[in-house]
Amino acid sequence: MRCIGLFAVAPVQDLAAALDWYATLFGRAADDRPIPDLAQWYLDGFGFQVMREPARAGKGMATLVVSDIEAERERLGAAGIRFEETQRGDFGAIARLDDPEGNRLILAEPPKR
Repeated sequence: MRCIGLFAVAPVQDLAAALDWYATLFGRAADDRPIPDLAQWYLDGFGFQVMREPARAGKGMATLVVSDIEAERERLGAAGIRFEETQRGDFGAIARLDDPEGNRLILAEPPKR
């Protein structure tokens, strides 16, 4: 297999509410809506999809690697998005959060070198 891209997926029941929440997370509306039940964001070399899939809603997971986890916590916290406590170690830092439907997202910051 020769993969040329990758999308993480957050399955949801309420697509309209999820689109608002993820627009806040990513700082912009979805880049496209290829079919009625799907929205996608194109992010530096990969993508993220929010898909209306009621039977799987809230069971997704994704890790989003960011350069400054504290800056993201501050920006998103100001918008009302809450995180678990940041964990730091030799691996860098991670902060876990859940979207309104329970999909788990992890912000990860690589170690500073």
